[in-house]
Amino acid sequence: MITVIVIIVALTVAVVLALAAAKPDTFRIQRSASIKAAPDKIFPFISDLKSHLAWSPFEKDPAMKRTFTDAGNGRGAVYEWDGNRKVGAGRIQVMTVSAPFLVTMELMMFRPFKAHNLVEFTVEPKGEATNVSWAMQGRQPFMAKVMGTLINCDKMVGREFESGLAKLKALAEG
Repeated sequence: MITVIVIIVALTVAVVLALAAAKPDTFRIQRSASIKAAPDKIFPFISDLKSHLAWSPFEKDPAMKRTFTDAGNGRGAVYEWDGNRKVGAGRIQVMTVSAPFLVTMELMMFRPFKAHNLVEFTVEPKGEATNVSWAMQGRQPFMAKVMGTLINCDKMVGREFESGLAKLKALAEG
């Protein structure tokens, strides 16, 4: 009986590892929202890192330590945080700004896991509304592939992006 259980567990582990090995070495998560506001009204909420405090779904720890560079917005602006287990610790830096249509940022997570990703916000007018897309992409090391085999990371992070975009929409339309 124990031999059968060991064989089943070993086969399950082997299948998970094989599925993980077949996953791509990179990932991309993206969500979009239609906001009834002009790009010029929406863009400052995205390009100014201090404005993220009002709508980011990752601002879940009121005791979190936050540090901003003197220039909270524009190319080179940096926001660093150190919080509880839910938010971890990390740093985000604005890399490019093409007002009012594009902001790219470098995201470095230190806790709860290390990661180095690219974050991109695109703002595109569509008639009387504006389409705002929030994307994140980066390398997917083997352990992340294993985790992604067991947990739907796109759905988990995507839900956070959707929550943030809904808050951004409320701010821009309000």
